[in-house]
Amino acid sequence: MKVVLVTGSNSGFGLNGALAFARNGYRVYAAMRDQSKGNLLRRLASDEGLEIRTETLDTSQPSTFVECINRINSESGGIDVVVNNAGISRAGVLEDTSEETLRTVMETNYFGPVLLSKTLLPSMRERRTGHIIMVSSLSGLAGLPCDFSYTSSKFALEGATEAMRHEVDRWGIKVSLVEAGMYATNLLGERKDGEESIFPHYYDKESPYRDLMEYKWRRTKDRLPDAFDPKVVGDLFVKIANSSGKRFRWTADPVAKNVVSELHGHDDISRDHYLRKISDTDWWSEGKALPTELEG
Repeated sequence: MKVVLVTGSNSGFGLNGALAFARNGYRVYAAMRDQSKGNLLRRLASDEGLEIRTETLDTSQPSTFVECINRINSESGGIDVVVNNAGISRAGVLEDTSEETLRTVMETNYFGPVLLSKTLLPSMRERRTGHIIMVSSLSGLAGLPCDFSYTSSKFALEGATEAMRHEVDRWGIKVSLVEAGMYATNLLGERKDGEESIFPHYYDKESPYRDLMEYKWRRTKDRLPDAFDPKVVGDLFVKIANSSGKRFRWTADPVAKNVVSELHGHDDISRDHYLRKISDTDWWSEGKALPTELEG
Protein backbone atom coordinates (compact mmCIF):
# COMPACT_ATOMS: atom_id res chain seq x y z
CA MET A 1 0.00 0.00 0.00
CA LYS A 2 1.40 3.40 -1.00
CA VAL A 3 1.71 6.08 1.67
CA VAL A 4 0.81 9.74 1.14
CA LEU A 5 1.26 12.79 3.35
CA VAL A 6 -1.07 15.72 2.58
CA THR A 7 -0.50 19.06 4.32
CA GLY A 8 -3.25 21.57 5.04
CA SER A 9 -5.85 18.80 5.21
CA ASN A 10 -8.43 20.47 7.42
CA SER A 11 -10.23 22.07 4.44
CA GLY A 12 -10.21 22.79 0.72
CA PHE A 13 -7.73 21.02 -1.53
CA GLY A 14 -6.08 19.17 1.34
CA LEU A 15 -9.30 17.75 2.77
CA ASN A 16 -10.51 16.65 -0.66
CA GLY A 17 -7.10 15.26 -1.52
CA ALA A 18 -6.90 13.18 1.66
CA LEU A 19 -10.34 11.69 0.95
CA ALA A 20 -9.49 11.03 -2.71
CA PHE A 21 -6.27 9.19 -1.84
CA ALA A 22 -8.05 7.09 0.78
CA ARG A 23 -10.74 6.14 -1.75
CA ASN A 24 -7.97 4.98 -4.08
CA GLY A 25 -6.29 2.64 -1.62
CA TYR A 26 -3.51 4.85 -0.21
CA ARG A 27 -2.52 4.94 3.44
CA VAL A 28 -3.22 8.60 4.16
CA TYR A 29 -1.57 10.88 6.70
CA ALA A 30 -3.55 14.11 6.76
CA ALA A 31 -1.49 16.88 8.32
CA MET A 32 -2.85 20.10 9.76
CA ARG A 33 -1.70 22.78 12.15
CA ASP A 34 -4.67 22.50 14.52
CA GLN A 35 -6.24 19.10 15.17
CA SER A 36 -9.47 20.73 16.38
CA LYS A 37 -10.09 21.85 12.79
CA GLY A 38 -9.89 18.30 11.49
CA ASN A 39 -13.32 17.25 12.71
CA LEU A 40 -14.92 17.67 9.28
CA LEU A 41 -12.33 15.45 7.61
CA ARG A 42 -12.66 12.81 10.31
CA ARG A 43 -16.46 12.84 10.01
CA LEU A 44 -16.44 12.57 6.22
CA ALA A 45 -13.89 9.76 6.33
CA SER A 46 -15.97 7.91 8.92
CA ASP A 47 -19.14 8.33 6.84
CA GLU A 48 -17.40 6.62 3.90
CA GLY A 49 -15.66 3.98 5.99
CA LEU A 50 -12.24 5.41 5.09
CA GLU A 51 -9.17 5.16 7.32
CA ILE A 52 -7.25 8.43 7.49
CA ARG A 53 -4.56 9.17 10.06
CA THR A 54 -4.24 12.79 11.14
CA GLU A 55 -0.92 14.41 12.03
CA THR A 56 -0.19 17.75 13.65
CA LEU A 57 2.17 19.68 11.39
CA ASP A 58 2.68 23.44 11.19
CA THR A 59 4.45 24.18 7.92
CA SER A 60 5.71 27.48 9.33
CA GLN A 61 7.69 25.55 11.99
CA PRO A 62 10.35 23.53 10.09
CA SER A 63 12.01 22.44 13.33
CA THR A 64 9.09 20.04 13.88
CA PHE A 65 9.39 18.32 10.48
CA VAL A 66 12.01 15.68 11.30
CA GLU A 67 10.11 14.26 14.28
CA CYS A 68 6.87 14.05 12.28
CA ILE A 69 8.49 12.45 9.23
CA ASN A 70 10.49 9.96 11.32
CA ARG A 71 7.31 8.93 13.12
CA ILE A 72 5.44 8.32 9.85
CA ASN A 73 8.40 6.51 8.27
CA SER A 74 8.75 4.27 11.30
CA GLU A 75 5.08 3.39 11.27
CA SER A 76 4.56 3.04 7.52
CA GLY A 77 7.96 2.11 6.11
CA GLY A 78 8.33 5.30 4.10
CA ILE A 79 6.37 8.09 2.43
CA ASP A 80 5.74 7.55 -1.27
CA VAL A 81 3.92 10.80 -2.05
CA VAL A 82 3.79 14.20 -0.36
CA VAL A 83 1.28 16.86 -1.37
CA ASN A 84 2.56 20.27 -0.23
CA ASN A 85 -0.80 21.96 -0.10
CA ALA A 86 -0.84 24.14 3.05
CA GLY A 87 -0.85 27.84 2.27
CA ILE A 88 -2.15 31.25 3.30
CA SER A 89 -3.12 34.42 1.45
CA ARG A 90 -2.76 38.00 2.63
CA ALA A 91 -3.83 40.36 -0.13
CA GLY A 92 -2.45 43.87 -0.41
CA VAL A 93 0.03 46.09 -2.25
CA LEU A 94 3.68 46.18 -1.21
CA GLU A 95 3.60 49.67 0.29
CA ASP A 96 0.73 48.79 2.61
CA THR A 97 2.01 45.34 3.60
CA SER A 98 4.02 44.94 6.79
CA GLU A 99 7.35 43.15 6.89
CA GLU A 100 5.79 40.70 9.35
CA THR A 101 3.09 39.78 6.82
CA LEU A 102 5.60 39.38 4.01
CA ARG A 103 7.69 37.03 6.12
CA THR A 104 4.69 35.06 7.42
CA VAL A 105 3.38 34.37 3.93
CA MET A 106 6.82 33.41 2.64
CA GLU A 107 7.45 31.12 5.63
CA THR A 108 4.20 29.22 5.05
CA ASN A 109 3.94 29.19 1.24
CA TYR A 110 7.62 28.86 0.28
CA PHE A 111 9.92 27.78 3.10
CA GLY A 112 7.35 25.34 4.51
CA PRO A 113 6.91 23.15 1.42
CA VAL A 114 10.56 23.48 0.35
CA LEU A 115 11.97 22.48 3.74
CA LEU A 116 9.44 19.69 4.21
CA SER A 117 10.51 18.33 0.82
CA LYS A 118 14.15 18.63 1.88
CA THR A 119 13.37 16.60 5.00
CA LEU A 120 11.77 13.87 2.89
CA LEU A 121 14.41 13.67 0.16
CA PRO A 122 17.06 11.55 1.97
CA SER A 123 14.64 8.65 2.55
CA MET A 124 13.18 8.98 -0.95
CA ARG A 125 16.67 9.05 -2.43
CA GLU A 126 17.71 6.00 -0.43
CA ARG A 127 14.63 4.11 -1.62
CA ARG A 128 15.04 5.56 -5.15
CA THR A 129 11.37 6.41 -5.33
CA GLY A 130 8.94 9.13 -4.31
CA HIS A 131 6.70 11.85 -5.68
CA ILE A 132 6.65 15.45 -4.47
CA ILE A 133 3.58 17.45 -5.51
CA MET A 134 3.66 21.21 -5.01
CA VAL A 135 0.45 23.23 -5.08
CA SER A 136 0.92 26.58 -6.76
CA SER A 137 -1.54 29.08 -8.21
CA LEU A 138 -1.98 31.30 -11.23
CA SER A 139 -0.50 33.93 -8.90
CA GLY A 140 2.76 32.04 -9.33
CA LEU A 141 2.67 32.77 -13.06
CA ALA A 142 1.34 36.31 -13.12
CA GLY A 143 2.23 39.16 -10.78
CA LEU A 144 -1.04 41.06 -10.49
CA PRO A 145 -1.72 44.13 -8.31
CA CYS A 146 -2.97 43.70 -4.72
CA ASP A 147 -1.50 40.20 -4.50
CA PHE A 148 2.09 41.09 -3.62
CA SER A 149 2.95 38.77 -0.74
CA TYR A 150 1.06 35.77 -2.08
CA THR A 151 2.31 36.05 -5.66
CA SER A 152 5.90 36.52 -4.41
CA SER A 153 5.71 33.30 -2.42
CA LYS A 154 4.21 31.32 -5.29
CA PHE A 155 6.72 32.62 -7.87
CA ALA A 156 9.50 31.50 -5.53
CA LEU A 157 7.84 28.11 -5.05
CA GLU A 158 7.52 27.53 -8.79
CA GLY A 159 11.20 28.23 -9.40
CA ALA A 160 12.28 26.03 -6.51
CA THR A 161 10.04 23.19 -7.67
CA GLU A 162 11.39 23.27 -11.21
CA ALA A 163 15.00 23.32 -9.99
CA MET A 164 14.38 20.46 -7.56
CA ARG A 165 12.77 18.40 -10.31
CA HIS A 166 16.04 18.38 -12.26
CA GLU A 167 18.16 17.77 -9.16
CA VAL A 168 16.44 14.60 -8.00
CA ASP A 169 15.22 12.87 -11.17
CA ARG A 170 18.33 10.66 -11.33
CA TRP A 171 17.07 8.79 -8.25
CA GLY A 172 13.63 8.15 -9.70
CA ILE A 173 12.01 10.88 -7.59
CA LYS A 174 9.17 12.66 -9.38
CA VAL A 175 8.32 16.34 -8.85
CA SER A 176 5.09 17.92 -10.09
CA LEU A 177 3.42 21.33 -9.88
CA VAL A 178 -0.31 22.08 -9.76
CA GLU A 179 -1.63 25.31 -11.28
CA ALA A 180 -5.10 26.22 -10.00
CA GLY A 181 -7.52 29.04 -10.67
CA MET A 182 -10.17 30.27 -8.23
CA TYR A 183 -11.73 27.64 -6.01
CA ALA A 184 -14.30 27.72 -3.21
CA THR A 185 -11.82 27.36 -0.36
CA ASN A 186 -11.11 29.34 2.80
CA LEU A 187 -8.17 30.99 1.04
CA LEU A 188 -10.45 33.55 -0.62
CA GLY A 189 -13.07 36.00 0.55
CA GLU A 190 -14.24 36.37 4.12
CA ARG A 191 -12.71 33.80 6.42
CA LYS A 192 -15.17 31.20 7.67
CA ASP A 193 -13.37 31.17 11.01
CA GLY A 194 -14.18 34.82 11.60
CA GLU A 195 -10.76 36.24 10.77
CA GLU A 196 -10.31 39.46 8.86
CA SER A 197 -10.94 39.62 5.10
CA ILE A 198 -7.98 38.84 2.84
CA PHE A 199 -8.32 42.48 1.71
CA PRO A 200 -7.63 44.26 5.02
CA HIS A 201 -6.54 47.53 3.35
CA TYR A 202 -9.96 47.92 1.80
CA TYR A 203 -10.81 49.43 5.19
CA ASP A 204 -7.85 51.83 5.23
CA LYS A 205 -9.35 55.08 3.97
CA GLU A 206 -5.95 56.79 4.04
CA SER A 207 -4.14 54.38 1.70
CA PRO A 208 -3.22 55.86 -1.69
CA TYR A 209 -4.12 52.44 -3.12
CA ARG A 210 -7.60 52.36 -1.59
CA ASP A 211 -9.46 52.61 -4.92
CA LEU A 212 -7.43 49.78 -6.42
CA MET A 213 -7.91 47.59 -3.34
CA GLU A 214 -11.63 48.26 -3.29
CA TYR A 215 -11.93 47.44 -6.97
CA LYS A 216 -10.03 44.17 -6.62
CA TRP A 217 -12.00 43.20 -3.50
CA ARG A 218 -15.32 43.71 -5.24
CA ARG A 219 -14.23 41.86 -8.37
CA THR A 220 -13.11 38.92 -6.26
CA LYS A 221 -16.41 38.87 -4.40
CA ASP A 222 -18.32 38.95 -7.69
CA ARG A 223 -16.36 35.95 -9.00
CA LEU A 224 -16.73 33.74 -5.93
CA PRO A 225 -20.08 32.23 -7.02
CA ASP A 226 -18.33 30.86 -10.12
CA ALA A 227 -15.39 29.38 -8.18
CA PHE A 228 -14.52 25.77 -8.95
CA ASP A 229 -15.17 22.87 -6.58
CA PRO A 230 -11.98 21.92 -4.66
CA LYS A 231 -12.89 18.25 -5.11
CA VAL A 232 -11.54 18.65 -8.67
CA VAL A 233 -8.06 19.34 -7.30
CA GLY A 234 -8.31 16.54 -4.75
CA ASP A 235 -8.97 14.05 -7.54
CA LEU A 236 -6.18 15.61 -9.61
CA PHE A 237 -3.67 14.90 -6.83
CA VAL A 238 -4.38 11.18 -7.18
CA LYS A 239 -4.07 11.35 -10.96
CA ILE A 240 -0.69 13.06 -10.66
CA ALA A 241 0.54 10.58 -8.04
CA ASN A 242 -0.38 7.69 -10.35
CA SER A 243 1.26 9.29 -13.41
CA SER A 244 4.66 8.57 -14.95
CA GLY A 245 6.02 11.87 -13.62
CA LYS A 246 7.11 13.07 -17.05
CA ARG A 247 4.63 15.94 -17.00
CA PHE A 248 5.71 18.82 -14.75
CA ARG A 249 2.97 21.48 -14.77
CA TRP A 250 -0.61 20.27 -14.26
CA THR A 251 -3.48 22.71 -14.85
CA ALA A 252 -6.46 22.01 -12.63
CA ASP A 253 -9.21 23.79 -14.56
CA PRO A 254 -10.03 25.52 -17.89
CA VAL A 255 -9.06 28.95 -16.55
CA ALA A 256 -5.64 27.73 -15.44
CA LYS A 257 -5.13 25.94 -18.74
CA ASN A 258 -5.92 29.11 -20.70
CA VAL A 259 -3.68 31.35 -18.59
CA VAL A 260 -0.71 28.95 -18.79
CA SER A 261 -1.16 28.72 -22.55
CA GLU A 262 -1.36 32.49 -22.97
CA LEU A 263 1.53 33.46 -20.70
CA HIS A 264 4.01 30.96 -22.08
CA GLY A 265 3.69 32.43 -25.56
CA HIS A 266 4.00 36.19 -24.95
CA ASP A 267 6.77 38.78 -25.14
CA ASP A 268 6.93 41.37 -22.33
CA ILE A 269 4.68 43.95 -24.00
CA SER A 270 2.07 41.35 -24.93
CA ARG A 271 2.28 39.84 -21.44
CA ASP A 272 1.66 43.23 -19.79
CA HIS A 273 -1.32 43.80 -22.06
CA TYR A 274 -2.75 40.37 -21.27
CA LEU A 275 -2.30 40.72 -17.51
CA ARG A 276 -3.95 44.14 -17.43
CA LYS A 277 -6.76 42.71 -19.49
CA ILE A 278 -7.50 39.76 -17.20
CA SER A 279 -7.14 41.86 -14.05
CA ASP A 280 -9.04 44.79 -15.64
CA THR A 281 -6.63 47.36 -14.23
CA ASP A 282 -5.77 49.45 -17.28
CA TRP A 283 -7.66 52.31 -15.62
CA TRP A 284 -5.28 52.20 -12.65
CA SER A 285 -2.08 52.06 -14.70
CA GLU A 286 -3.31 54.93 -16.88
CA GLY A 287 -3.93 57.17 -13.86
CA LYS A 288 -7.70 57.22 -14.26
CA ALA A 289 -10.35 57.34 -11.53
CA LEU A 290 -12.11 54.30 -10.07
CA PRO A 291 -14.62 53.02 -12.67
CA THR A 292 -17.98 54.68 -12.08
CA GLU A 293 -19.89 51.42 -11.70
CA LEU A 294 -17.88 50.70 -8.54
CA GLU A 295 -17.84 54.16 -6.97
CA GLY A 296 -19.48 54.54 -3.59
